[in-house]
Amino acid sequence: MAFGVKIAKGKAYKGAALKRRHIRVRKRISGTEERPRLVVTRSNRGIVAQVIDDLAGHTLASASTLDASIRGGEGDKSAKAKQVGQLVAERAKAKGVEAVVFDRGGNQYAGRIAALADAAREAGLKF
Repeated sequence: MAFGVKIAKGKAYKGAALKRRHIRVRKRISGTEERPRLVVTRSNRGIVAQVIDDLAGHTLASASTLDASIRGGEGDKSAKAKQVGQLVAERAKAKGVEAVVFDRGGNQYAGRIAALADAAREAGLKF
């Protein structure tokens, strides 16, 4: 007789699945001094992007929808993600970063994640 395994439902299952996907991505991706990691964290309300040097353990640049220049802006969440991508690229280039490794954080590369990445590329960051 076979026994079923109880699997979490709803929000708990989605959070666990996201964490599993992020771990799977992070197995292959690591930021160095020459090519730091551009990490994207997405929530229902906002989006955060950070440029991290994993070897030194330092955040070199960051931007989010909570920044004063983006917070009061017009547009939907994808438009704000584009603004975050441009802002993090400008801040990273000011710190001397030319190329990054993109870490989608377990999220699907579509919608706001893709909009942020495209805006960062247009602003001059190389992936």
